[in-house]
Amino acid sequence: MLPLHPISDFIDTNHKINNSPPTYFYQGFASNGELLQLPRTQEAELIAFGLMRQLANNEMYSREPKMYGILLVELPSGEKGILKAFSGLLNGSSIIEGWVPPIPGREEVVLEESRTLAELEVIKQEIIQLKQLSQRKEYQTLTLEFEQRLQEMSKRHQLSKQQRDEKRQLFYKSLREEELKLNIELEKLKEESRQQGIEKKLLKRQRDEVLQPLQIVINNADMRIRELKQQRKQISRKLQAQMHEAYSLMNFLGNASSLQQLMPQGLPTGTGDCCTPKLLHYAAINKWKPLAIAEFWWGESTVDKIPGEFYGACVERCQPLMGFLLSGLKSNSYLSLALSPSPPRGGVWGEVPIIYQDEWLIAVNKPSGLLSIPGRYHHNQDSVVSRLINSLPDGENIAAVHRLDMDTSGILLLAKNQEIYRLLSKQFEQRLVSKIYEAVLSGNLIVDKGTIELPLWGNPENRPYQEVNYQLGKPCITKFKVVNKQGNYTRVEFIPLTGRTHQLRVHAADTNGLGMPILGDKLYGCNLVASRLHLHARELSFEHPYLQEKIYLKVEVPF
Repeated sequence: MLPLHPISDFIDTNHKINNSPPTYFYQGFASNGELLQLPRTQEAELIAFGLMRQLANNEMYSREPKMYGILLVELPSGEKGILKAFSGLLNGSSIIEGWVPPIPGREEVVLEESRTLAELEVIKQEIIQLKQLSQRKEYQTLTLEFEQRLQEMSKRHQLSKQQRDEKRQLFYKSLREEELKLNIELEKLKEESRQQGIEKKLLKRQRDEVLQPLQIVINNADMRIRELKQQRKQISRKLQAQMHEAYSLMNFLGNASSLQQLMPQGLPTGTGDCCTPKLLHYAAINKWKPLAIAEFWWGESTVDKIPGEFYGACVERCQPLMGFLLSGLKSNSYLSLALSPSPPRGGVWGEVPIIYQDEWLIAVNKPSGLLSIPGRYHHNQDSVVSRLINSLPDGENIAAVHRLDMDTSGILLLAKNQEIYRLLSKQFEQRLVSKIYEAVLSGNLIVDKGTIELPLWGNPENRPYQEVNYQLGKPCITKFKVVNKQGNYTRVEFIPLTGRTHQLRVHAADTNGLGMPILGDKLYGCNLVASRLHLHARELSFEHPYLQEKIYLKVEVPF
């Protein structure tokens, strides 16, 4: 049974679909350099919302958070249908009736995968045992005991030294020089000092004799752990290479290729198991024309994923495959952007509108919810930088000169080479760049304008939260001015004179600042319902490092 569903399974077919522009493009470059795109349209999002309603009625879909996706396709008959997919496994299974099956090839390595996973489990258990050695706890306990004894001894010796010094002063005051040389009491004081020094050395020697055998056991265990981790990495890479060689993808030209052939330098574990490759591959092998696609997160929230929110192609696993997967698609009304792959002064790539571009730098209007630069882990690689690198023909060296928080929207400046990056960064460091933000505060501000000076410190035990700390914090200065008041909300203009992490958000929320968080800022205490963080980088001005002219950029506030 084909996992092809009628549109009526997800939305009312009588529902009027408007022709609003796509909200996102899945895109990649074909082998001939042509930019290929597949949109996320309003119709695709409505279908995805219909799938969400179905998921909400079955608790099995909430047990493990993951990405889900739909693909709107056109059959040779002209009829439209829907494919749906999930990433990875669903409740331990890769094949579920009604869902697109996994990309072929996994079954070829299933025995090797099973054997490798068992081997990795043995390694894992040995590492756990080595980390839980009784000698580790014994070493920590004894180290603490000796440290306490040494501290107590040092306090006792310090007190004794103080008493000896006081006695010496009395002797020096009351005795003549000849009497001092012969004074037995002074010799006793010297001997007491020597004995205490010997006592401390003996305790340290005892400590080393007790701890050394334990340290040897622990060092050997740590060495074995390093060996096991290296062994685990090699085994995992071997299996990954076998899986990538076995996985076979089909595109719309009818060409098939393994993941290993597409990316011989290697791909992350899990490549090929995401929704987008599964959907596009299945459509290609059935010769169905893809019209629109949408992916969303379902299940518990994570650090950067919210249930019911739409997300683009993941940078590490899916983006490198997009050029091949989309090859063979014909241009349509949605693909007009492909005609201008590098707009000179403006344009749009997916969800990142370009507001300025030349051969040295680029400025974009970053949307809320998108990182400025890729994160540390696989799940948070999607960002302005990674999208531009994958989208622009000359984007391989793009680097963000500054940062905007993930939830903040507005102007982000990027350099196209290292020298321009260095020169622009210097302007930011020397506070030669002018920045103006606009925000909506979750309250009625009494004062009309002013300056906030509160030092901020990022507590390493509570990242990414920033707090006011007069001892450890770095100086932060923000000017503000009320723009207008809307009921119980206040629209303000912020001019940061320094550029610390979360500076405007803390200066707004802290009681020593404005005393009211920005609307939508849950991290800093806004409990009101809001669609987003109401903070936008509205204006940016700087001197062009090559043209030596003043560049002034301004974008509309989206709220």
